[in-house]
Parts: sequence; C-alpha cells; structure tokens
Amino acid sequence: MKILGRSVLVMEAITLGFALLLVRLENDRNDLLIGIVIMVLLLLNSGLLRMSFGWYLGWILQGATILYGLVIPSMFFMGAIFAALWMAAIYFGRKGEAIRASLIAERESGGAASDGEGKK
Repeated sequence: MKILGRSVLVMEAITLGFALLLVRLENDRNDLLIGIVIMVLLLLNSGLLRMSFGWYLGWILQGATILYGLVIPSMFFMGAIFAALWMAAIYFGRKGEAIRASLIAERESGGAASDGEGKK
C-alpha cells in the first residue's frame, strides 16, 4: 500500500511542477508560492506514509490539489484523476496486503505441518 501511495504522491508532485510553469507565466507570486508549498508537501508526505497520519495528510493534499484548479483550471481535472488514483492505491494496497498476509500465514502453517511430518 505504501509503494502505491508514494507513487501517486510523487507523480502528482511532478504534474503539479509542470502546472507551476504555467502559473509562473500567467499568475502572481502568491499563486506560485501556494503551488510550490503543495508540491513540497506532496513530496514530503510520500515519506510519511509509514504512519497513519501520512494517509490522512494525503487526503488533505488531494483536496488541495483539486482546489488548485482555482488557479489553473486544468488542475481540477488532474486533481480528480490523482484523487481517484489515491483511492485506488488505498483500496488495492489493502487488498494486496491482505492477500500477502494470508499467503504468509498459509506458508507458516503449511511449513509447520510438513516439518512435523518429516520428523516422524
């Protein structure tokens, strides 16, 4: 789940970086500063996904990216795409972790049974 979440956040930061090139040409410095802060927070948050706080901050940053569409209208669309990818990363990440945990549990219980039979 962490790998998928980190991938989404980093790619979102890169996309926002390209949007900042447009902001630099068309808007004032405050809009540029807000975008830089969001981009840096996205990159920093990719390291915070070890804690549950990082996942909640990720949701907040998804909203901030969508709201950045008030500055660059295309960010409404891109923010919505990344919010959907964020939801997919959480959903499929949890599903993958559950499958991994069941495989590990199955391997441990199966390994213990085969070891016991081999010692007889």
